[in-house]
Amino acid sequence: MAARPTPPDRTAPGGRNPRFPGYDVLSQRGTWDAVTAGVVLARTGPQPALRFFTPAEEAVAEPLLDHLLAQWEEPRVPVLRMVDARLAELQTDGWRYTDMPEDPQAWRRSLAGLDVDAAARHQGAHFADLDRPHQAGLLQAVQDLGSDRWHGMPAGHVWNLWTRYACTAFYSHPWAWNEIGFGGPAYPRGYARLGIGVREPWETADQAPRDPVQRDRAPRGPEGDGT
Repeated sequence: MAARPTPPDRTAPGGRNPRFPGYDVLSQRGTWDAVTAGVVLARTGPQPALRFFTPAEEAVAEPLLDHLLAQWEEPRVPVLRMVDARLAELQTDGWRYTDMPEDPQAWRRSLAGLDVDAAARHQGAHFADLDRPHQAGLLQAVQDLGSDRWHGMPAGHVWNLWTRYACTAFYSHPWAWNEIGFGGPAYPRGYARLGIGVREPWETADQAPRDPVQRDRAPRGPEGDGT
C-alpha cells in the first residue's frame, strides 16, 4: 500500500517540519504576558504595505530574500515586508562597516547592482525576469568576490548586510521557531529543564538530531524517568 502523503504543516515555513512535526509554539501563548503575546502574534498577521522599497526594488529584493532563505513554497515568513518595515523606520543594527553606506542606501545600491549585473550578463534582462538558477548564479558571484569591490562596495559586506536582515526577520517569526524547536518567550513562565538533552513538557523531540550526543542520549526528565 502506498504511503499517504504527509499533510502540510501550516505552522512551519514551506508547510514542512520534519525535525519537529506538529510543533506549534503559539500553543503556549496563554503563558505569555499580554505585551509579549501581542508582539509575537502581530508577526503572524497581515504585515503593513511596503514603505521603503520602490516597486522596482521590490522586484529584486523579493527573489533575493527567497534565495537567501530557500523560501520557495507557502506558507512563507513575510521577510520582505519585515525588512521593509525596518528600513522605513531606520531600525538598523546600530552599527555599520566604515567602508559601507548607511543600511538604507546600501540596500538600494545593492539591489540596483543586481539589476545591472542581470542586464550585463543576460541580454538586458532584469534580475526579477531571470529563472531561479540564473538568479542564484548572480548571487553566488557576489558571494565569491569576498573582500573585492562590487558596485563600489566590498562584496563580503554586502553579503553580510543581506543575510543579517534576512535572518533577523526570518528567525523572529514563530513559524521559524517551530522549525528549529525553539520554545518561544520565557517570560513570565521561564524554563526549568536546562540540561543537555532535556525538554520542557510542552516541547517536542527532534526527530532528526544532527548532534551525535543528542542522537545517542534519550531525553530525560528531572527525575530521570525518561519523560
